[in-house]
Amino acid sequence: MSISDAEKVASVNDTTDPNRIEITKWSLTEIWERYGSWAVTAINLTCFFIIWELFARSGAINPLFLPTASGMFSALWEGFTTTAPPGAVISGSIRDHLFYSLTNLSIGLGIACIIGIPAGLLMGGSKYVETTLSPYVWALASLPRIALVPLFILFLGFTVKMQITIIVLSAVFPIIINAWAGVKTTEKSLLAAAKVFGASRRELYMKVVLPYTLPFIISGIQQGIGRGLIGVVIAEIFGGSKGLGYLITRAADTFNSSLMYAVLFLLVVVSLSLIQITRSLEAYVAPWRRVNKV
Repeated sequence: MSISDAEKVASVNDTTDPNRIEITKWSLTEIWERYGSWAVTAINLTCFFIIWELFARSGAINPLFLPTASGMFSALWEGFTTTAPPGAVISGSIRDHLFYSLTNLSIGLGIACIIGIPAGLLMGGSKYVETTLSPYVWALASLPRIALVPLFILFLGFTVKMQITIIVLSAVFPIIINAWAGVKTTEKSLLAAAKVFGASRRELYMKVVLPYTLPFIISGIQQGIGRGLIGVVIAEIFGGSKGLGYLITRAADTFNSSLMYAVLFLLVVVSLSLIQITRSLEAYVAPWRRVNKV
């Protein structure tokens, strides 16, 4: 074998070596597709807070109604770094109130999922269950939750049970309705194909209906998170002595607008974070459902 042939074999071996490290150069298009949305979001929020800061400092609006963005972030930082003194009945720390609200929200959402997902699947799979439960579901889903607060305070008092009950009622109906709609809108062609291959009723639900319904269930949970947060704030404003809702009331009573805006901003961050978690969960449990970019 000649030297040229040996060089060719060596070059082929080098390119097919699995341990060979390849240096990939990203183009600007690839970088933009990967990080462009994050960059746009960061620039958008930065401009928003700068405009807010300049407008608040201009004095066009009373600082009691619109504090500066820097004042809001300062109140948020102070609230997270403050610790309650020993023996204090009510903590001044936002961290403690946030943990309390998130604990109640987690318990309420968990109970809502345990009740809502099976109920929605049963309503979609059985006409008798649908006929029996649908009037109650639509009636309670359309009833404003704030109208039930005095009733629950009368029955349960100013307790954690009352707050969790309001959270469950706020979050459970979007989950029921979406799971119900997912079963009812399952493609008939998929059901027919499964029946042709001899699928039993149980296999039909487990391998066709349930996977098809998973995105609907995740969507219902996302809506339930928003409704549940509303339930948290309502319950803590009207019947709580702790939590973010109570902190909003206390900030309003003491005319501390910076603290009130800080808590509202924190609620937005919590809501968006939880929704992003559910989107990641949807990508994991339902990888076949992809959103195409236009």
